[in-house]
Amino acid sequence: MKILIIQQKRIGDVLTSSILANILKKAYPNASIDYMCYAYCVDVLKRNPSINNIIVLEETTRKNYLSFFKFISKIRKQKYTTIIDAYSKLETNLITAFSGAKYKISYYKSYSSIFYNYNIKRLENGTKSNYGLAIENRLLLLKPILDQEVKDFKPKIFLSEIEINAAKDLLFNGGIDNKKPLFMIGTMGSEWYKTYPLENMSKLLDYVVKQTNASLLFNYTPDQKEDALTLFNLCDKSTKANIYLDIYAHSLRAFLGLLSQCDGLIGNEGGSINMAKALSIPTFSLFSPSVDKETWQIFENEKNVSIHLKDLKPEIYSEFDEKYIKEHTFKYFELYPINTIKNKLKIFLNTILKIE
Repeated sequence: MKILIIQQKRIGDVLTSSILANILKKAYPNASIDYMCYAYCVDVLKRNPSINNIIVLEETTRKNYLSFFKFISKIRKQKYTTIIDAYSKLETNLITAFSGAKYKISYYKSYSSIFYNYNIKRLENGTKSNYGLAIENRLLLLKPILDQEVKDFKPKIFLSEIEINAAKDLLFNGGIDNKKPLFMIGTMGSEWYKTYPLENMSKLLDYVVKQTNASLLFNYTPDQKEDALTLFNLCDKSTKANIYLDIYAHSLRAFLGLLSQCDGLIGNEGGSINMAKALSIPTFSLFSPSVDKETWQIFENEKNVSIHLKDLKPEIYSEFDEKYIKEHTFKYFELYPINTIKNKLKIFLNTILKIE
């Protein structure tokens, strides 16, 4: 078997779809499994023993018709027997359609079903799920080629000893006391509407430091630095003393190394939360009111806790649609009671740090 898995879009999506490679490699050890994604997502797939090759669909290729059809031709020459397209947009519709693969698998969409011979209907939003619909819908894509029970379907990230030791050195040289708890803080979401208000976030950080005297690292992208500094300045003096702004990872792999050394990640729901879970690092996440909770509340347990408005005020979602809630994000963020969050956060901290 020669299999190509396609998942474009964001890091969380790419990491979650990597379970397809892990499951298939276990079922078919001799299969060759390639994975197609965007360049900025490659680092979460590196060193994964289930993936033979990572294929990058570059932005320049996507935007140039001649380059794109040359790319399609290269894919066809690989003679894949199976393509699983977990993205299913026009560019991947065409890649799959011209691949020559015997099994062309994707999610059912009326306008793209002609490109595939296996069109899988997703579970409806709101369907009760033990693991999150993001996981369960991906498992459905395996049905045409896998007829066995799947028990291990948690995404995994693989780091080398060199990467782990580099992270330890960075923490040591940055003055981190390894006798104190260490938390990565997801300061901002990937979009404005996925970002918990900074003033409220500062109150949560003050609470964490007061309860645990933990050291805090900030995770943010270079274009979010100003907002990260704003958050820092909103914190109490005692909290600021425990925030190590100078310890910053300048690549995604370096960030993963730092994250692997943390006792937990606290912050906005998104890719960093998914990466922490893939490293078996406990998480406490704040969902944007408009993000689908049933899809992305994955692997929730006492060490992976989240807050979503739908858990607090479900009646809002029968009154207003996602578009309206998204447009009024900050109004709805204010409905997250800070004391309720602190109470859940206290239980989380007690659980992972074993505080009596």
